[in-house]
Amino acid sequence: MAQATVLTRRQAAARPRVDEPVRSSRVVCYVGERIYFSTLEPEDAPVLERWINDPHIWANLSMRPPCNAPRERAWIEKLGSDPSEHVFGIVVRAEDRLIGSVGLHRIHPANRSAMLGISIGDAGYHNRGYGTEAVKLMLRYGFEELNLNRIGLAVYAHNLRAIRCYQKAGFVPEGCLRDSLYQGGRFHDEYRFAILRAEWDAAQKVDHPVRRAARRTVELGRAPQAAVACGSL
Repeated sequence: MAQATVLTRRQAAARPRVDEPVRSSRVVCYVGERIYFSTLEPEDAPVLERWINDPHIWANLSMRPPCNAPRERAWIEKLGSDPSEHVFGIVVRAEDRLIGSVGLHRIHPANRSAMLGISIGDAGYHNRGYGTEAVKLMLRYGFEELNLNRIGLAVYAHNLRAIRCYQKAGFVPEGCLRDSLYQGGRFHDEYRFAILRAEWDAAQKVDHPVRRAARRTVELGRAPQAAVACGSL
């Protein structure tokens, strides 16, 4: 059973607050507790190129390598001209270090909907809660800044770590695309999740430390079962 982390007063004081100014050489766009969102710049292309070609990373993505430097730079430069794509770099505040990217894609103004995508490319920051924090921060950005009503996502069935992350953020399973991905000599299912603005608003009203810790314990225990249920729709 997962246990809530208890911080000492010294640790709590050392942790940066959301309302504290961020000291960074990067552009600061949106600030969370341990991370902030920054613009992705052409000089980020080398590290993004290394991540996107890593087999452990692209195994959970819809694209396939190779992705060379010119292609990565072209993708970054296109971001600023496409209003349907809001993509940010994920930067750890304490270290001012870029560790991944997160975005809202296929933003539809009339439907007030979008699709979420995220990748923590720096393996040293896996399993440390940064992905969950980035997803929650992006939900706040999408609902409170873009006035979206629905944010969906797609995730492959073998990516259990991501499924647990999305469930902790409040996403609800909606369906399954059977044999959607061919990889490693076999087909894999693809799950669809989504969260509505009303569901997100309701979660914010009960998001205090005690209930948050209890909900985290329940969700971690339910993650594999929820994935199976989604696959049986």
